[in-house]
Amino acid sequence: MALHVPRVPGISQMFQEGTKHFSGLDEAISRNIEACVQLADTLKSTYGPYGMNKLIINHLEKMFVTSDAAVILNELEIQHPAAKLMVFASDIQEREVGDGTSFVIILAGALLQNAEELLKMGLAPVEIVQGYELALDKALEILPNLMCTEVKDCLNEEEAVKGIRAALMSKAYGNEDFLARLIAKACILVKQEKMPFNVDNVRVTKIIGSGIDDSSIIEGMVFKRMVEGDIQKVEKATVAVFTCPFDSQMTETKGTVLIQSANELLNYSRGEETLLEQQIKEIADAGIRVIVSGGKYGDMALHYLNKYKIMAVRLQSKFDVRRLCKTVGATPLPKVCTPSKEECGFCDQVYVSEIGDTHVVIFKQENKQSRISTIVIRGSTDSLMDEFSRAVDDGVNNFKALSQDGRLVPGAGAVEIELAKQISKYGETLPGLEQYSVKKFADSLESLPKALGDNAGLKSSEIISKLYAAHQEGDRSVGIDIDGEQSVKNVEKAGILDLYVTKHWGIKNALDAVNTILRVDQIVMSKPAGGPKPPQAGGGMDADDD
Repeated sequence: MALHVPRVPGISQMFQEGTKHFSGLDEAISRNIEACVQLADTLKSTYGPYGMNKLIINHLEKMFVTSDAAVILNELEIQHPAAKLMVFASDIQEREVGDGTSFVIILAGALLQNAEELLKMGLAPVEIVQGYELALDKALEILPNLMCTEVKDCLNEEEAVKGIRAALMSKAYGNEDFLARLIAKACILVKQEKMPFNVDNVRVTKIIGSGIDDSSIIEGMVFKRMVEGDIQKVEKATVAVFTCPFDSQMTETKGTVLIQSANELLNYSRGEETLLEQQIKEIADAGIRVIVSGGKYGDMALHYLNKYKIMAVRLQSKFDVRRLCKTVGATPLPKVCTPSKEECGFCDQVYVSEIGDTHVVIFKQENKQSRISTIVIRGSTDSLMDEFSRAVDDGVNNFKALSQDGRLVPGAGAVEIELAKQISKYGETLPGLEQYSVKKFADSLESLPKALGDNAGLKSSEIISKLYAAHQEGDRSVGIDIDGEQSVKNVEKAGILDLYVTKHWGIKNALDAVNTILRVDQIVMSKPAGGPKPPQAGGGMDADDD
């Protein structure tokens, strides 16, 4: 008879073997806070124009050199459950606004660090959460009053640049004016009045060589490939799009053919060739000058396409085919046939060009508002172009937010200091224990300008004191001057403005994550299942892959 070893009494006896269980202040809450604070400290050095890059090599051995918090968090594959809650909050911020992910993580980390001090003082987690929620309500009440200007018309290039510029500084400092103007032009080209702006309508193509100053906008689409046939330029082109290979139709069944003479051998494939030529001639007679296929072109088909002066372009990505159809107004056809007039698209110019040493096919629209525009990014290295591409992505998302809410607030830490000042005063008016949490909320807001100053190599304690002194005198637009000798300046006059919605959702998302983490008093982790890990969603090609 086998020896029976009794299991340890307590809650753990209800679980399967290998299950981990943590509870209480020291085991659950403190461990969660410690993990989240470490995550925030990791990303703190990436914040602001002088933020440092992280070099990450993921499980597929792909290298990333970036200061973009969204990319870093996505590639780190964080496993700690509490830290994952902060990552989810930053994901929500990325989807909602498209910018401010570092803001969420750093603020949440500071709130949790201050909450730990309150826990050690003897406050209950519920009291801390209640105080934080009071402070959040007050912050969202104060924030609209801190608005310094508003973008009335996002289709005005100068006004759009004003709202986009500050978002580009963290990834393209020194090139923000050039990029902001480039992004504003690209977005205005595709923005339709009284219609919501779609960020997918502004594409980015990265071509190595030269520098960022040689980047440009194309009204239409750019594909890094060569045409299949001999025709390399067509103007005022009618375009047909096929999702299938462009070749003669083959039967699916196999058969045996008996050939008894040389003439039979010569005539064997002639009927097939005649049929293919007739089909391509009908397409040419319909006025179609450009054919785009999602599959390969047969040699015989290319011969007849060249004969009838039709350009042949092959696109391997089905997402590129869809975007091209949107650009030229064509309907993708599943089989080779002569398309009707309604199924064809139109493009002012389709031509092959050479950018650097890379051949590209350009579909350019000139005489009407383009439905898709492309920003061609130039740079000396792939990692540099990737970072500029992320900056463009942030700028396009900011333009979308501007089109919905044009309110702007002072950047460079000015809003955070003003909020901290007013919330701290509000905390002094509260009679209960919540006042401690409210004051700690105000202290947490200081972590953002401190990170800006530290990353710029400035003395953050002195800067915070100078900022408070200026704000006490009533100058609410004073923020950090990372390049000047004075270390503080009026950022509204300097044009450093942040979107109101970025701050609004950033504070809200950070506090939602913090309150969720503080309300956790037990962690139960089952034993991981054996076998290989399932593939992650979105691990292959997706809609944004080039």
